[in-house]
Amino acid sequence: MIGVGVIGYGYWGPNLVRNFVEAPQARVIAVADLRSESLAQIGGRYPTIKTTTDYRSLLSDAEIDLIVVATPVSTHFELAMQALHAGKHVLVEKPLAATVEQGERLLEEAGRCHRLLMVDHTFVYTGAVRKIKEVLDSGELGQLYYYDSVRVNLGLFQRDVNVLWDLAVHDLSILDYVLDVRPCAVSAMGIAHIPGQPKDVAYMTCMFESNLIAHLHVNWLSPVKVRRTLIGGARQMVVYDDLEPSEKVKVYNKGITLNNGEGKYELLVGYRAGDMWAPQLATREALRAEVSHLLDCIAHERPPLTDGQCGLRVVRILEAATQSLCQRGRPVELYW
Repeated sequence: MIGVGVIGYGYWGPNLVRNFVEAPQARVIAVADLRSESLAQIGGRYPTIKTTTDYRSLLSDAEIDLIVVATPVSTHFELAMQALHAGKHVLVEKPLAATVEQGERLLEEAGRCHRLLMVDHTFVYTGAVRKIKEVLDSGELGQLYYYDSVRVNLGLFQRDVNVLWDLAVHDLSILDYVLDVRPCAVSAMGIAHIPGQPKDVAYMTCMFESNLIAHLHVNWLSPVKVRRTLIGGARQMVVYDDLEPSEKVKVYNKGITLNNGEGKYELLVGYRAGDMWAPQLATREALRAEVSHLLDCIAHERPPLTDGQCGLRVVRILEAATQSLCQRGRPVELYW
C-alpha cells in the first residue's frame, strides 16, 4: 500500500484525491491547503484523511511515500524539490515547473535520490489520445502534414501564467506523446486584454525539420468552449473533438493526389474522398488510468509514461514560446 499526501485542494486537487482514494494500491494519508474552507470539505467526505494548513507535516510523515503537488505553477519547483529532499516520490500538476532551469534541477534531484518524478499530463492517458498514437504509429496517415488545434473557453483566468502555459501545455503534451520528432523552432503571438494580467489570447506555431507544422490557438475569452484538433497526413486525416460525447476520434480517408500534367509546368491536383471511420475508444477516466499507472511504476520501479523528461521537454517549448511572445512572434530555435 502506497501512502499518498496531496498538497493543494483547489480546482484539480479534489479530482486527484478522489482517484487516489479509489485506487486499491494507495491510501491517502493527508491533504494540505492554505484555505481552511477547502479542507473542511474533506472532513465530511473522507473522514479518515488528515488535513492541515502546513504542507511540511506531509513531508515529515513516514507513512507518506508519494507527494502530489496540485498548486499554482509558481510553487511547483519549491514544493517538488522539498518533497524529493524528504525522500518522497513526486507527481506534479502540469506544467512541471516555471522555467527550464527549474525543471532540470528537479530531474537532477530525482536522479540523485532515486525517486520517481512524474508530471500530470492527463490527456496522454485518455482513450482518444492513445488511439491517435496507435493510428499514427501504424503509418495509416502517411507523411504528416500538420497538427492544428483550437482550445478555447471563457476563463479560468490564471494569475501566475499566461494562456499558453495554462491551455497550450495540453496540446504540447499530446504532441510530445504521439510524435517521434521534436520541433526545431517555435513562434508565438498573443495579447492581454486586462491590464496587468497575463496574455489571454495566443497563437503558437511549432516548426519541424520536415514539412510538418503544428499550430495551436488558445483563448480565455471565447464565448464557447472548443476542444478540437485536426491532424493531416498524406493518406488520411484525423479529427479529434474532446467535447463529443461519443466518436471523439474520426479518421477520414480524404486527401489530395498530385499528378504531372501534359505540359512541362502543369501540375494536376486531384481530390480523394473516401470513407470515415470512428474507432472504438477506451472509456476509462484518464486520471484514474494515470493514477493506476503511477502507482504501478512506483511498485515496480519503472519510469512513468509522462516522466520528468517529458515534462521538461514541454516546459522548454513553453519557455521558448514566451520569449517569442515578448519579441512579437520572432521564431526561437529549440535545441534538444
